[in-house]
Amino acid sequence: MKGFESWVIGYLVNSLWMVPLVFTAAWIAARAVRRVGAAAEHRVWVAALLLEARLPGLQVRLTEVWHGLGALKFWRWGLKTGGGETRITVVSEAVRVHGGLQLPEWIATGVAVAYACSVVYFAARLGWGLRKTRAIGREAEPVAGTGAITDRWARHLRGAGVADAALAVSTTTQGPATMGVLRGVLVVPPGFFDGMAESELDAVMAHECAHMRRHDFAKNVLYGVAALPVGYHPLLWMTFSRLKESREMVCDAMAADVVAGRERYARSLLRLASLMIDNEPARTIHAIGIFDANSLERRVMNLTKRSERTGWAVRTAILAVCVTIGVATCASAMALRMEVGAAEKNEAPKPVKVRSEVLAGLAISQKLPVYPAEAKANHVEGAVVLKAIISKEGDVQNLQVASGPEELRAASIEAVKDWKYKPYVLNGDPTEVETTITVNYSLAK
Repeated sequence: MKGFESWVIGYLVNSLWMVPLVFTAAWIAARAVRRVGAAAEHRVWVAALLLEARLPGLQVRLTEVWHGLGALKFWRWGLKTGGGETRITVVSEAVRVHGGLQLPEWIATGVAVAYACSVVYFAARLGWGLRKTRAIGREAEPVAGTGAITDRWARHLRGAGVADAALAVSTTTQGPATMGVLRGVLVVPPGFFDGMAESELDAVMAHECAHMRRHDFAKNVLYGVAALPVGYHPLLWMTFSRLKESREMVCDAMAADVVAGRERYARSLLRLASLMIDNEPARTIHAIGIFDANSLERRVMNLTKRSERTGWAVRTAILAVCVTIGVATCASAMALRMEVGAAEKNEAPKPVKVRSEVLAGLAISQKLPVYPAEAKANHVEGAVVLKAIISKEGDVQNLQVASGPEELRAASIEAVKDWKYKPYVLNGDPTEVETTITVNYSLAK
């Protein structure tokens, strides 16, 4: 249970600042890609939603990633002796600190239980929404036979490249709603199409066919499942709102191409809104309709604004900016992740990982090892791995050899034992740090 408690507390604490960090980065990136199109903006918000849910739970360290790639060299130097015939490099890595934010066990247990209850609540709400949506689909009566409406619907399906989708009528919905994972269904209230102009018919059908072509209903369910761990965060709700808004703009652009013009489609959208203003659709959690997002003003402005073509150079630059923002955000989140957990009475704090470059920045004096003359004459090369504890005063203690050639061990210990650091401060107190130091000896070829 303690492992789960520690993970939950760490997830909650880190989500408090990681979600705002990701949301801010996504907002900047979304602004940057607006001139490229709504589809690019939508991808930014989808990525933001997934990162907000996953980053607080990741315990991968940048140091571990770089070390796994063979590129972990936060600080190193070379020493040439004997006329450039030999080289010694020293690398500090895999740092651990004894300490970290520890909570009393009863508080940690209470937080874990409360978190589990919140996840159950959001999962139950998700299941309730799916059940309600499914009930609407089951109750709906398919529009069968031939006629102007069914012919127009079939034409829009072919134009959108949707193989098979139904058109149905239900008394439990007040506006058009698209649902269905394997087979799409457009459900409308009775008499919805009566007296509606052809342009409004085309706008509704084209927009809903765009949702079906993109499989937005299934995606919406997946996003809901992915967001369950962080469903309590207000900024996640805002991210969902931006995701919906950008999704509707993508479908607007697709529908506008079908109805012969963005301005014509925008006028139809406004007329539809005026028809439904006194009878606003009752939205379920998952059913998607033409007015799913509360962003009509921006959607109309996006449709009527003058389109500008962006060349490959501009697109490449915007992509580079977005990638840089994304990488910097993820790197910052992993590097600054807070380690927290539960502690029992009389239990010694367990080591938690910290960044290697932090310890390197605390170095005061570090004498380089000397390449032993006998080892050099016998062409002995290799890496000596040392384990040590950096005391609260910054002295090297408990220095032990983990591995390495026998001929090179004494020289490594002789140099490293006199190293001096500034005390590492954790939560306001000097703390002991456990570290691994690798001394590499090599002869010039």
